[in-house]
Amino acid sequence: MVAETIEGHRSEFMLNVVADTPGGERLVHCLQCGSCSGSCPNGSDMDYTPRAIFAMVAANQRDKVLSSNTMWGCVSCYLCTSRCPQEIPITEIMYALKRMAISEGKAKGEDAPDLAKTFTDLVYKYGRSFELGIATRYLMLNKPTSLLKGMGMGLSMFTKGRLALVPTKIRQTKQLQDIINKAQEIGAKDKQSG
Repeated sequence: MVAETIEGHRSEFMLNVVADTPGGERLVHCLQCGSCSGSCPNGSDMDYTPRAIFAMVAANQRDKVLSSNTMWGCVSCYLCTSRCPQEIPITEIMYALKRMAISEGKAKGEDAPDLAKTFTDLVYKYGRSFELGIATRYLMLNKPTSLLKGMGMGLSMFTKGRLALVPTKIRQTKQLQDIINKAQEIGAKDKQSG
């Protein structure tokens, strides 16, 4: 179905991205209007804007896209998705690109997979983010020398009430963990069925 929609119209890489993204077939309707890039709060920190990434996907530039930092810079705010005139699931495409980069070994130089793992582990445990825990755990395991460099900023954040010293849990942590476990189970079944 997806292949029929874009066969001969776009690249093999486009087919892969579309197939790995719920609602991804909307990507073929990209107008290159730039609404996504103009909406992105992290666009200036990305190697390529989302608009450029979509043009590169269409041009079959797989290695260049999957080696970029663009999808790792996505903060999942969904501004791009909500503002897209073609209703393209841009944030979901960024997740698909992250998965591809990891599975193809293109994300090895990126810190984001380790940082994301640290974040998701803490959310699983507490039901919410814990910034000090993320920073210390991630840096201690991946960049211990950087921990000292960030202490000044951490102290500044703490004195302004922007950094908690201990994590707080949501009330229904067990229910959240059950939801996450079920989603992982469904994802594993979907992956096995192809």
